[in-house]
Amino acid sequence: MFVTFFNELKSAGVPVTLREYLTLMQALDADLASRKVEDFYYLSRATLIKDERNLDKFDRVFGHVFKGLETLEEVADADIPADWLKKLAEKYLTKEEKEQIEAMGGLDKLLETLRKRLAEQKRRHQGGSKWIGTAGTSPFGAYGYNPEGIRIGQEANRNFRAVKVWDKREFKDLDDDVELGTRNIKLALRRLRKFARTGAPEELDLDGTIKGTAHKGYLDILMRPERHNAVKVLLFFDIGGSMDWHIKATEELFSAARSEFKHMEYFYFHNCLYERVWKETRRRFQATTPTFDVLHTYPHDYKVIFVGDASMSPYEIAAQGGSVEHFNDEPGALWLERVTRAYPACIWLNPLSEKEWGYTHSISMVSQLMSGRMYPLTLDGLDRATRELTR
Repeated sequence: MFVTFFNELKSAGVPVTLREYLTLMQALDADLASRKVEDFYYLSRATLIKDERNLDKFDRVFGHVFKGLETLEEVADADIPADWLKKLAEKYLTKEEKEQIEAMGGLDKLLETLRKRLAEQKRRHQGGSKWIGTAGTSPFGAYGYNPEGIRIGQEANRNFRAVKVWDKREFKDLDDDVELGTRNIKLALRRLRKFARTGAPEELDLDGTIKGTAHKGYLDILMRPERHNAVKVLLFFDIGGSMDWHIKATEELFSAARSEFKHMEYFYFHNCLYERVWKETRRRFQATTPTFDVLHTYPHDYKVIFVGDASMSPYEIAAQGGSVEHFNDEPGALWLERVTRAYPACIWLNPLSEKEWGYTHSISMVSQLMSGRMYPLTLDGLDRATRELTR
């Protein structure tokens, strides 16, 4: 059983190792799971999963291997009206009545019985001790009571007696394939962190104070600068046009970056980088910054991130005067080459799905100019991008 579990995790793309599997076996030999399914779930998750992005995959595999999750999916797909599972009544039993209800004898027995109920039940049921329904003493359903059962269609825990809770999949939003949120972007950007103590001495140096006091024989209070993320980031955002479809993802990235990096600067451009950039879109033709000034202001140790869908006419990249907004004296490709030469750590994040890149010639051109350092704006793409920036 456990070897199957290990192999299923590997097949699902969860990076578990033999060493972690053997650690789980040692924990089971030590009876750390207390012979309870839920305890085994938490023990195996803590032992085998080292990256929170894999928690949802783990939940799905756990439910599949131990015959739980697919059963609940059958409930969702069965021809049972959804309103059957709504709360229609709350049944209160006396202490003596609860003591008379016997458990069914383990998870395997519960699941096998649930399969039979799904095959046999044809209509809504309320109350009683057998069918899937509400307000009864059956081990299957919602808003009733049974000392050991499977909770189906109930908003929250009530009696803390259900033997299977991993179907909740609380970590679904951490999966590699889901849409990014500000929190997930922060987690990905933290790979870039490099801490250093800079600024005025404003923080108590406890270790130094103890050492100095012991050495001098009197209280010697020492202070030190606060510890800050020393990584410096320069962001270039494509704004307007087709990027209007990706405002939410771009805003989330901008918000996360501002909270993660003390040294961060940003500028806007449209479609491709040219001789000027700006910080206020409404004044993009009046208050601009020459791109040369940006290159000469921020040193080469800045990490540069372009954010844009790179979807435009190829002329906007390769030709003089190809810009759709003004006559550019030099092609956009030349400006991108200047940036990549000035900043060794430079990547491009594209909010379009990676499988769509091949349909737009300009995306291939930009990717080539970036030496292949273009990544999708997904959790996995950010992970690969931050690895590139920290090389």
